[in-house]
Amino acid sequence: MQNETSAEPTPKRVYNTLINFIRWLDIYGETSWDHQSFFAGPVGGRAKALYYQNKILGLGAVAPMIFFEAFLPSARKLFHHRTRFPIADAHYAMGFAYMNQSTQHAAYLDRAVHFLNVLKDTRSELYKEYCWGYPFDWVTRNGVMKQQTPLITSTPYMFEAFLQVFELDGRKEWRDVLASIVRHACVDIKDFKISETASTCSYGPFDQGGVINAAAYRASLLTSASQVFGDDQYWKIAERNVNFVLESQNHDGSWFYAMDGVRDFVDHFHTCFVMKGLAKVHSITGHRGCFEALGRGVEYYLKNLFDDDGLPKPFSRAPRMTVYRRELYDCAESINLCLLLRDRFPSLAAKLEIVVGGILNDWIKPDGSFRSRQLLLGWDNMPMHRWAQSQMFRSLAYYLRSSTETGAIPGGKP
Repeated sequence: MQNETSAEPTPKRVYNTLINFIRWLDIYGETSWDHQSFFAGPVGGRAKALYYQNKILGLGAVAPMIFFEAFLPSARKLFHHRTRFPIADAHYAMGFAYMNQSTQHAAYLDRAVHFLNVLKDTRSELYKEYCWGYPFDWVTRNGVMKQQTPLITSTPYMFEAFLQVFELDGRKEWRDVLASIVRHACVDIKDFKISETASTCSYGPFDQGGVINAAAYRASLLTSASQVFGDDQYWKIAERNVNFVLESQNHDGSWFYAMDGVRDFVDHFHTCFVMKGLAKVHSITGHRGCFEALGRGVEYYLKNLFDDDGLPKPFSRAPRMTVYRRELYDCAESINLCLLLRDRFPSLAAKLEIVVGGILNDWIKPDGSFRSRQLLLGWDNMPMHRWAQSQMFRSLAYYLRSSTETGAIPGGKP
Protein backbone atom coordinates (compact mmCIF):
# COMPACT_ATOMS: atom_id res chain seq x y z
CA MET A 1 0.00 0.00 0.00
CA GLN A 2 1.46 3.35 -1.01
CA ASN A 3 1.96 6.27 1.31
CA GLU A 4 0.21 9.55 0.75
CA THR A 5 1.70 11.22 -2.29
CA SER A 6 3.80 14.32 -1.65
CA ALA A 7 2.57 17.65 -3.00
CA GLU A 8 6.04 18.29 -4.45
CA PRO A 9 6.45 17.66 -8.19
CA THR A 10 8.01 14.28 -8.96
CA PRO A 11 11.29 15.61 -10.44
CA LYS A 12 11.93 17.64 -7.27
CA ARG A 13 11.23 14.58 -5.12
CA VAL A 14 13.60 12.55 -7.28
CA TYR A 15 16.28 15.21 -6.88
CA ASN A 16 15.93 15.20 -3.09
CA THR A 17 15.96 11.41 -3.07
CA LEU A 18 19.21 11.35 -5.02
CA ILE A 19 20.86 13.88 -2.70
CA ASN A 20 19.88 11.85 0.35
CA PHE A 21 21.09 8.66 -1.32
CA ILE A 22 24.49 10.22 -2.04
CA ARG A 23 24.80 11.15 1.63
CA TRP A 24 24.00 7.54 2.54
CA LEU A 25 26.55 6.23 0.03
CA ASP A 26 29.25 8.47 1.50
CA ILE A 27 28.64 6.94 4.92
CA TYR A 28 27.96 3.32 3.95
CA GLY A 29 30.85 2.97 1.54
CA GLU A 30 31.30 1.40 -1.87
CA THR A 31 31.31 -2.29 -0.87
CA SER A 32 28.31 -4.35 0.18
CA TRP A 33 26.81 -7.78 0.45
CA ASP A 34 24.90 -9.08 -2.54
CA HIS A 35 21.93 -11.07 -3.77
CA GLN A 36 24.40 -13.93 -4.37
CA SER A 37 26.12 -13.66 -0.96
CA PHE A 38 24.29 -16.78 0.26
CA PHE A 39 26.00 -18.78 -2.51
CA ALA A 40 29.23 -16.84 -3.12
CA GLY A 41 31.15 -18.45 -0.26
CA PRO A 42 32.35 -22.08 0.02
CA VAL A 43 29.35 -23.35 2.04
CA GLY A 44 26.65 -21.85 -0.17
CA GLY A 45 28.61 -22.59 -3.34
CA ARG A 46 28.87 -26.30 -2.54
CA ALA A 47 25.18 -26.44 -1.62
CA LYS A 48 24.15 -24.82 -4.90
CA ALA A 49 26.43 -27.11 -6.91
CA LEU A 50 24.88 -30.12 -5.21
CA TYR A 51 21.41 -28.82 -6.07
CA TYR A 52 22.30 -28.69 -9.77
CA GLN A 53 23.78 -32.21 -9.60
CA ASN A 54 20.99 -33.82 -7.58
CA LYS A 55 17.76 -31.88 -7.02
CA ILE A 56 16.54 -34.10 -4.15
CA LEU A 57 19.74 -34.03 -2.09
CA GLY A 58 20.53 -30.47 -3.11
CA LEU A 59 17.16 -29.14 -2.05
CA GLY A 60 17.96 -29.98 1.56
CA ALA A 61 21.35 -28.29 1.22
CA VAL A 62 20.03 -25.01 -0.18
CA ALA A 63 16.84 -24.90 1.93
CA PRO A 64 18.44 -22.97 4.84
CA MET A 65 19.69 -20.25 2.46
CA ILE A 66 16.29 -19.99 0.77
CA PHE A 67 14.64 -19.72 4.18
CA PHE A 68 17.01 -16.96 5.24
CA GLU A 69 16.49 -15.14 1.93
CA ALA A 70 12.75 -15.13 2.53
CA PHE A 71 12.60 -14.43 6.26
CA LEU A 72 16.01 -13.26 7.53
CA PRO A 73 17.86 -11.51 4.68
CA SER A 74 20.54 -10.11 7.01
CA ALA A 75 21.83 -13.70 7.39
CA ARG A 76 23.80 -13.01 4.20
CA LYS A 77 26.51 -11.74 6.54
CA LEU A 78 27.06 -15.31 7.74
CA PHE A 79 27.87 -16.65 4.27
CA HIS A 80 30.12 -14.05 2.59
CA HIS A 81 31.79 -10.69 3.11
CA ARG A 82 31.26 -7.19 1.75
CA THR A 83 32.61 -6.91 -1.76
CA ARG A 84 33.12 -4.32 -4.48
CA PHE A 85 31.07 -5.00 -7.61
CA PRO A 86 32.24 -3.61 -10.98
CA ILE A 87 28.66 -3.54 -12.32
CA ALA A 88 27.69 -1.31 -9.42
CA ASP A 89 30.70 0.94 -9.95
CA ALA A 90 29.71 1.37 -13.61
CA HIS A 91 26.15 2.29 -12.65
CA TYR A 92 27.38 4.78 -10.06
CA ALA A 93 29.69 6.34 -12.65
CA MET A 94 26.76 6.79 -15.04
CA GLY A 95 24.49 8.06 -12.28
CA PHE A 96 26.96 10.73 -11.19
CA ALA A 97 27.52 11.70 -14.84
CA TYR A 98 23.77 12.25 -15.16
CA MET A 99 23.85 14.30 -11.95
CA ASN A 100 26.58 16.45 -13.47
CA GLN A 101 24.50 16.99 -16.59
CA SER A 102 21.42 17.89 -14.52
CA THR A 103 23.10 20.32 -12.13
CA GLN A 104 26.33 21.40 -13.87
CA HIS A 105 28.02 20.66 -10.54
CA ALA A 106 31.64 19.65 -11.29
CA ALA A 107 31.92 17.55 -8.14
CA TYR A 108 29.54 15.00 -9.64
CA LEU A 109 31.75 14.58 -12.71
CA ASP A 110 34.73 14.12 -10.37
CA ARG A 111 32.79 11.37 -8.59
CA ALA A 112 32.03 9.67 -11.92
CA VAL A 113 35.73 9.79 -12.80
CA HIS A 114 36.53 8.22 -9.42
CA PHE A 115 34.39 5.20 -10.28
CA LEU A 116 36.00 4.89 -13.73
CA ASN A 117 39.43 4.82 -12.10
CA VAL A 118 38.19 2.10 -9.76
CA LEU A 119 36.97 0.13 -12.79
CA LYS A 120 40.39 0.40 -14.41
CA ASP A 121 41.89 -1.13 -11.26
CA THR A 122 39.32 -3.92 -10.96
CA ARG A 123 39.34 -5.15 -14.56
CA SER A 124 39.80 -8.88 -15.11
CA GLU A 125 43.46 -9.84 -14.97
CA LEU A 126 42.79 -12.97 -16.99
CA TYR A 127 42.68 -11.18 -20.36
CA LYS A 128 44.75 -8.63 -22.22
CA GLU A 129 41.87 -6.30 -23.05
CA TYR A 130 39.62 -4.42 -20.63
CA CYS A 131 36.78 -6.65 -19.44
CA TRP A 132 34.98 -7.47 -16.21
CA GLY A 133 33.16 -10.30 -14.49
CA TYR A 134 31.96 -11.13 -10.99
CA PRO A 135 34.21 -10.83 -7.92
CA PHE A 136 33.14 -14.28 -6.70
CA ASP A 137 32.90 -17.81 -8.05
CA TRP A 138 29.46 -18.08 -9.64
CA VAL A 139 27.94 -21.55 -9.48
CA THR A 140 25.63 -22.17 -12.46
CA ARG A 141 23.84 -25.21 -13.85
CA ASN A 142 26.66 -25.48 -16.41
CA GLY A 143 29.48 -25.38 -13.87
CA VAL A 144 31.42 -22.74 -11.97
CA MET A 145 32.30 -19.39 -13.51
CA LYS A 146 35.49 -18.51 -11.68
CA GLN A 147 35.78 -14.98 -10.35
CA GLN A 148 36.97 -12.39 -12.88
CA THR A 149 35.78 -14.52 -15.81
CA PRO A 150 34.63 -11.74 -18.16
CA LEU A 151 30.92 -11.69 -18.93
CA ILE A 152 29.22 -10.00 -21.86
CA THR A 153 26.35 -9.15 -19.51
CA SER A 154 28.76 -7.12 -17.34
CA THR A 155 31.32 -5.48 -19.63
CA PRO A 156 28.79 -3.46 -21.71
CA TYR A 157 27.89 -1.45 -18.60
CA MET A 158 31.51 -0.41 -18.29
CA PHE A 159 31.54 0.52 -21.98
CA GLU A 160 28.51 2.75 -21.41
CA ALA A 161 30.07 4.34 -18.33
CA PHE A 162 33.38 5.15 -20.01
CA LEU A 163 31.55 6.42 -23.11
CA GLN A 164 29.21 8.64 -21.11
CA VAL A 165 32.07 10.31 -19.24
CA PHE A 166 34.23 10.51 -22.38
CA GLU A 167 31.44 12.49 -24.04
CA LEU A 168 31.56 14.92 -21.10
CA ASP A 169 35.31 15.43 -20.65
CA GLY A 170 36.90 14.03 -23.83
CA ARG A 171 39.82 12.34 -22.05
CA LYS A 172 41.88 10.14 -24.37
CA GLU A 173 42.40 7.48 -21.72
CA TRP A 174 38.66 6.79 -21.68
CA ARG A 175 38.65 6.38 -25.47
CA ASP A 176 41.57 3.96 -25.21
CA VAL A 177 39.64 1.87 -22.67
CA LEU A 178 36.60 1.91 -24.96
CA ALA A 179 38.69 0.62 -27.86
CA SER A 180 40.07 -2.16 -25.68
CA ILE A 181 36.58 -3.19 -24.52
CA VAL A 182 35.45 -3.43 -28.14
CA ARG A 183 38.40 -5.65 -29.06
CA HIS A 184 37.46 -7.94 -26.17
CA ALA A 185 33.82 -8.09 -27.26
CA CYS A 186 34.84 -8.97 -30.82
CA VAL A 187 37.57 -11.50 -30.11
CA ASP A 188 37.14 -13.09 -26.67
CA ILE A 189 33.36 -13.40 -26.91
CA LYS A 190 32.56 -16.04 -29.49
CA ASP A 191 29.86 -16.26 -32.20
CA PHE A 192 27.87 -19.38 -33.03
CA LYS A 193 25.92 -19.42 -36.30
CA ILE A 194 22.28 -20.51 -35.95
CA SER A 195 20.95 -19.39 -39.35
CA GLU A 196 22.12 -17.70 -42.53
CA THR A 197 21.55 -14.29 -40.95
CA ALA A 198 21.88 -14.86 -37.19
CA SER A 199 24.47 -15.85 -34.60
CA THR A 200 24.19 -16.31 -30.88
CA CYS A 201 27.21 -15.34 -28.78
CA SER A 202 28.93 -16.76 -25.74
CA TYR A 203 28.12 -15.45 -22.25
CA GLY A 204 31.79 -15.60 -21.34
CA PRO A 205 34.76 -16.75 -23.41
CA PHE A 206 34.08 -20.49 -23.09
CA ASP A 207 30.35 -21.34 -23.26
CA GLN A 208 28.29 -22.18 -26.32
CA GLY A 209 25.82 -19.29 -26.29
CA GLY A 210 22.04 -19.31 -26.40
CA VAL A 211 21.33 -16.68 -23.72
CA ILE A 212 19.22 -14.00 -25.36
CA ASN A 213 20.09 -11.00 -23.21
CA ALA A 214 23.80 -11.75 -23.74
CA ALA A 215 23.35 -11.32 -27.50
CA ALA A 216 21.34 -8.13 -26.94
CA TYR A 217 24.10 -6.67 -24.76
CA ARG A 218 26.82 -7.47 -27.27
CA ALA A 219 24.76 -6.16 -30.17
CA SER A 220 24.16 -2.89 -28.36
CA LEU A 221 27.84 -2.47 -27.44
CA LEU A 222 29.15 -3.17 -30.93
CA THR A 223 26.48 -1.03 -32.61
CA SER A 224 27.53 1.86 -30.40
CA ALA A 225 31.18 1.11 -31.15
CA SER A 226 30.51 1.25 -34.89
CA GLN A 227 29.30 4.81 -34.39
CA VAL A 228 32.00 5.90 -31.93
CA PHE A 229 34.89 4.53 -33.98
CA GLY A 230 33.37 4.78 -37.45
CA ASP A 231 33.93 1.10 -38.20
CA ASP A 232 31.19 -0.82 -40.03
CA GLN A 233 32.83 -4.13 -39.14
CA TYR A 234 31.46 -3.80 -35.62
CA TRP A 235 27.94 -3.40 -36.98
CA LYS A 236 28.32 -6.50 -39.16
CA ILE A 237 29.05 -8.57 -36.05
CA ALA A 238 26.31 -6.83 -34.08
CA GLU A 239 23.70 -7.34 -36.81
CA ARG A 240 23.94 -11.13 -36.59
CA ASN A 241 23.41 -10.96 -32.82
CA VAL A 242 20.48 -8.62 -33.36
CA ASN A 243 18.94 -11.12 -35.75
CA PHE A 244 19.34 -13.89 -33.17
CA VAL A 245 17.39 -11.80 -30.67
CA LEU A 246 14.68 -11.05 -33.24
CA GLU A 247 14.40 -14.69 -34.36
CA SER A 248 14.16 -15.81 -30.71
CA GLN A 249 11.13 -13.68 -29.89
CA ASN A 250 8.05 -15.74 -29.06
CA HIS A 251 4.77 -15.27 -30.93
CA ASP A 252 3.27 -13.48 -27.91
CA GLY A 253 6.08 -10.89 -27.92
CA SER A 254 8.05 -12.34 -24.99
CA TRP A 255 11.58 -13.72 -24.84
CA PHE A 256 12.71 -16.73 -22.86
CA TYR A 257 15.92 -16.34 -20.89
CA ALA A 258 17.71 -18.79 -23.20
CA MET A 259 17.05 -20.89 -26.27
CA ASP A 260 18.28 -24.14 -24.74
CA GLY A 261 14.93 -25.78 -24.03
CA VAL A 262 15.62 -25.58 -20.29
CA ARG A 263 15.78 -21.97 -19.15
CA ASP A 264 12.44 -21.01 -20.68
CA PHE A 265 11.33 -18.62 -17.95
CA VAL A 266 10.25 -15.03 -18.65
CA ASP A 267 11.18 -12.49 -16.03
CA HIS A 268 11.05 -8.74 -15.66
CA PHE A 269 14.60 -7.45 -15.67
CA HIS A 270 15.95 -9.83 -18.31
CA THR A 271 13.06 -8.77 -20.55
CA CYS A 272 14.15 -5.17 -19.93
CA PHE A 273 17.75 -6.08 -20.77
CA VAL A 274 16.70 -7.51 -24.13
CA MET A 275 14.43 -4.61 -25.06
CA LYS A 276 16.83 -1.88 -23.99
CA GLY A 277 19.50 -3.53 -26.17
CA LEU A 278 17.16 -3.44 -29.14
CA ALA A 279 16.11 0.11 -28.25
CA LYS A 280 19.71 1.33 -28.36
CA VAL A 281 20.36 -0.44 -31.66
CA HIS A 282 17.22 1.13 -33.13
CA SER A 283 18.20 4.59 -31.86
CA ILE A 284 21.51 4.39 -33.71
CA THR A 285 20.53 2.52 -36.88
CA GLY A 286 16.78 2.93 -37.30
CA HIS A 287 16.61 -0.86 -37.74
CA ARG A 288 13.03 -1.66 -38.74
CA GLY A 289 13.09 -5.19 -37.34
CA CYS A 290 14.12 -3.88 -33.92
CA PHE A 291 11.24 -1.42 -33.88
CA GLU A 292 8.70 -4.07 -34.84
CA ALA A 293 10.02 -6.49 -32.22
CA LEU A 294 9.94 -3.74 -29.62
CA GLY A 295 6.32 -3.02 -30.46
CA ARG A 296 5.38 -6.65 -29.77
CA GLY A 297 7.63 -6.74 -26.74
CA VAL A 298 6.16 -3.62 -25.18
CA GLU A 299 2.65 -4.97 -25.63
CA TYR A 300 3.58 -8.22 -23.86
CA TYR A 301 5.58 -6.35 -21.21
CA LEU A 302 2.72 -4.07 -20.18
CA LYS A 303 0.14 -6.87 -20.12
CA ASN A 304 2.15 -9.54 -18.33
CA LEU A 305 4.96 -8.12 -16.22
CA PHE A 306 3.09 -5.72 -13.93
CA ASP A 307 0.82 -6.51 -11.00
CA ASP A 308 -2.63 -5.15 -10.19
CA ASP A 309 -1.06 -2.03 -8.61
CA GLY A 310 0.73 -1.24 -11.87
CA LEU A 311 4.18 -2.06 -10.44
CA PRO A 312 6.73 -4.53 -11.81
CA LYS A 313 6.28 -8.18 -10.92
CA PRO A 314 9.22 -10.58 -11.09
CA PHE A 315 7.95 -13.23 -13.51
CA SER A 316 5.26 -13.90 -16.06
CA ARG A 317 6.61 -17.45 -16.45
CA ALA A 318 8.57 -18.48 -13.35
CA PRO A 319 11.23 -21.21 -13.21
CA ARG A 320 10.52 -21.98 -9.57
CA MET A 321 8.63 -20.77 -6.53
CA THR A 322 9.61 -17.22 -5.58
CA VAL A 323 9.95 -15.96 -2.02
CA TYR A 324 9.30 -12.29 -2.74
CA ARG A 325 6.63 -10.08 -4.27
CA ARG A 326 8.63 -7.29 -5.85
CA GLU A 327 12.26 -6.58 -6.67
CA LEU A 328 14.16 -3.26 -6.63
CA TYR A 329 16.11 -4.42 -9.68
CA ASP A 330 12.89 -4.85 -11.66
CA CYS A 331 11.79 -1.35 -10.75
CA ALA A 332 15.14 0.19 -11.71
CA GLU A 333 15.18 -1.52 -15.09
CA SER A 334 11.55 -0.64 -15.72
CA ILE A 335 12.33 3.06 -15.18
CA ASN A 336 15.33 2.75 -17.47
CA LEU A 337 13.37 1.02 -20.24
CA CYS A 338 10.44 3.42 -20.04
CA LEU A 339 12.79 6.39 -20.34
CA LEU A 340 14.46 4.85 -23.39
CA LEU A 341 11.22 4.01 -25.19
CA ARG A 342 8.50 6.43 -24.03
CA ASP A 343 8.92 8.67 -27.09
CA ARG A 344 8.48 5.68 -29.42
CA PHE A 345 5.78 3.97 -27.35
CA PRO A 346 3.78 6.62 -25.42
CA SER A 347 2.02 4.03 -23.24
CA LEU A 348 5.31 3.67 -21.38
CA ALA A 349 5.25 7.32 -20.27
CA ALA A 350 2.34 6.73 -17.91
CA LYS A 351 3.91 3.51 -16.65
CA LEU A 352 7.12 5.40 -15.92
CA GLU A 353 5.37 7.79 -13.57
CA ILE A 354 3.59 4.95 -11.75
CA VAL A 355 6.84 3.09 -11.11
CA VAL A 356 8.77 6.21 -10.07
CA GLY A 357 5.91 7.18 -7.76
CA GLY A 358 5.89 3.71 -6.23
CA ILE A 359 9.60 3.93 -5.45
CA LEU A 360 9.33 7.40 -3.95
CA ASN A 361 6.38 6.43 -1.80
CA ASP A 362 7.36 3.00 -0.49
CA TRP A 363 10.94 2.02 -1.17
CA ILE A 364 13.07 4.73 0.44
CA LYS A 365 14.50 4.00 3.88
CA PRO A 366 15.09 6.70 6.52
CA ASP A 367 18.86 6.57 5.92
CA GLY A 368 18.40 7.45 2.21
CA SER A 369 19.05 4.00 0.74
CA PHE A 370 16.44 1.85 -0.97
CA ARG A 371 14.66 -1.28 0.18
CA SER A 372 15.96 -4.26 -1.80
CA ARG A 373 12.87 -6.48 -2.00
CA GLN A 374 9.28 -6.66 -0.90
CA LEU A 375 9.03 -10.14 0.57
CA LEU A 376 5.91 -12.24 1.02
CA LEU A 377 5.97 -10.91 4.58
CA GLY A 378 7.80 -7.64 5.19
CA TRP A 379 10.85 -6.26 3.39
CA ASP A 380 14.44 -7.11 2.64
CA ASN A 381 16.07 -3.89 3.78
CA MET A 382 19.69 -4.96 3.38
CA PRO A 383 21.41 -2.56 0.94
CA MET A 384 23.21 -4.30 -1.92
CA HIS A 385 25.06 -2.14 -4.44
CA ARG A 386 24.64 -4.62 -7.32
CA TRP A 387 21.09 -5.62 -6.33
CA ALA A 388 20.08 -2.89 -6.95
CA GLN A 389 21.08 0.30 -5.12
CA SER A 390 23.35 1.41 -7.97
CA GLN A 391 20.83 0.57 -10.68
CA MET A 392 18.09 2.57 -8.97
CA PHE A 393 20.46 5.50 -8.40
CA ARG A 394 21.37 5.52 -12.08
CA SER A 395 17.76 5.17 -13.25
CA LEU A 396 16.53 8.03 -11.06
CA ALA A 397 19.50 10.18 -12.10
CA TYR A 398 18.60 9.43 -15.72
CA TYR A 399 15.02 10.44 -14.95
CA LEU A 400 16.30 13.68 -13.38
CA ARG A 401 18.48 14.45 -16.41
CA SER A 402 15.49 13.87 -18.69
CA SER A 403 13.35 16.16 -16.51
CA THR A 404 16.03 18.85 -16.61
CA GLU A 405 16.16 18.68 -20.40
CA THR A 406 12.41 19.19 -20.64
CA GLY A 407 12.48 22.10 -18.18
CA ALA A 408 10.61 20.21 -15.45
CA ILE A 409 13.27 21.33 -12.95
CA PRO A 410 15.83 24.12 -13.21
CA GLY A 411 19.50 23.21 -13.31
CA GLY A 412 21.86 24.39 -10.59
CA LYS A 413 24.05 23.31 -7.73
CA PRO A 414 22.48 21.48 -4.79
